[in-house]
Amino acid sequence: MADQRDLTARVREGYDRIAAEYDEHRSTDDTDVPLVERFCDGLGPNADVLDAGCGAGMPVTELLAEGHTVTGLDLSREQLSLATGRLPGQSFVEGEMTRLPFDDDSFDGLTSFYAVIHVPRERHEDVFAEFHRVCRPGATLLCTVGDADWTGHNEDWMGMGEAMYWDIPGLDRARELLENAGFSVERVDYVMDDVADDPARKPFVWARA
Repeated sequence: MADQRDLTARVREGYDRIAAEYDEHRSTDDTDVPLVERFCDGLGPNADVLDAGCGAGMPVTELLAEGHTVTGLDLSREQLSLATGRLPGQSFVEGEMTRLPFDDDSFDGLTSFYAVIHVPRERHEDVFAEFHRVCRPGATLLCTVGDADWTGHNEDWMGMGEAMYWDIPGLDRARELLENAGFSVERVDYVMDDVADDPARKPFVWARA
């Protein structure tokens, strides 16, 4: 496996190259959409929400923006370009989850779908610490993590001709890191990921800042 900065650069370059094609695979019919809807139901009106790893803004950011003020963050410029075109009234920022460019206590809620799993595991502690720092007390976090300890890559991810990389320490370690960061883990929902090459149930952690 590449070193941390090299891995991050490869993930960024991969998502830049497949931005438009990957966007075609995401829709408001995806299996994770009910989780976003439930997340929105738990927020107050016009809440401030961060979508960390927002990609092209479909479907998570788009659904959040129906009733709330959303800031989308991603490391891929091409993905952000698509998101800005789709949701011109929302704010989009290029950046990494290990160093969020936001003030403390900025958000009432934070979502991060299929993003932390691309970060080198040595930086997951930093990611969750940053998530907690920018969340207001009582804010809800909804985050995709990995079920089992696994590190790997796919040279032709989803048949799109680009490599993609993952570093996943497993659900128990994710729980530990979230709690160490100051979150209270409330539940885990499993959702079938039907967008990936090999459909599988993915854990989504609900936690409270």
